[in-house]
Amino acid sequence: MITRNKPFIAFMYVLMALLTIACLFPFLLLFMSSITSEATLAVNGYSLLPEEFSLDAYRFLWTTRKNLLHSLGISVFVTTVGVIANVTLTTLFAYPLSRKDLPGRNAISLFLFFTMLFNGGMVPTYMVYANYLHIKNTIWALIVPYLLMNAFYIITMRTYINSNIADEVIEAAKIDGASEVQILTRIVLPLSRPIIATIALLAMIGYWNNWTNGVYFLSSDELYGIQNFLNEVISNAVFLASKTSGSTMTVQIPTVAVRMAIAVVAVLPVLIAYPFFQKSFVKGITLGSVKG
Repeated sequence: MITRNKPFIAFMYVLMALLTIACLFPFLLLFMSSITSEATLAVNGYSLLPEEFSLDAYRFLWTTRKNLLHSLGISVFVTTVGVIANVTLTTLFAYPLSRKDLPGRNAISLFLFFTMLFNGGMVPTYMVYANYLHIKNTIWALIVPYLLMNAFYIITMRTYINSNIADEVIEAAKIDGASEVQILTRIVLPLSRPIIATIALLAMIGYWNNWTNGVYFLSSDELYGIQNFLNEVISNAVFLASKTSGSTMTVQIPTVAVRMAIAVVAVLPVLIAYPFFQKSFVKGITLGSVKG
């Protein structure tokens, strides 16, 4: 048996260790660059063992801590509400499409797939959201556009339900007198936890990393999420550095290190949340690979 082949097992352990190092290396390099002095980065570039350590980048971010916490709270709220809404709408759309007795099922699926290939473009989309839905300069501008529902997620969940929940189970529930709501809540949802967790993780990453909605639909920084705020911090750091470069001031704004520190701050919540989704994410992302 392959499990008793010790050389093969040793080789796989070494291979997995190398792949793990390859995955961790960018994050380690990112963090080490954020605690490197600006002068060292300018002269030597990025290094895992910098010649001069410095926390100037984090001190610079600390000066904006009030606004940083405010934008962080907005991002947490938007991500939480957005993920719940996204998963709810995806489930309510995918489950009916998985039923073979749904009238017009093929036409709806074709229309859904069409939206993955074509869209109205940025300007018409902006006009609809801003002029007709009136979400400009509101918190909904960070939740609704582009992220609220995704056709790919719907097709993925529909495929998972068709592949992993037998029609006989649903028919047996109907014979026992279960309504469609009871079938969805008591049978389909419990059996679909892996794909739900997968979609929730993908939606969370999408909401957390999104900054285009803030650029398009917000004209002030009061509703800025963490990504828009950190982008503004970078712009301010670059501006201050350009103003002090030709003066007699000895203070050096750590523009490059600030970028690295901002990336650390932005990616840290995702790294913390991922282990909680990992088991279900692996099951969901490999749907359909094994059929029996």
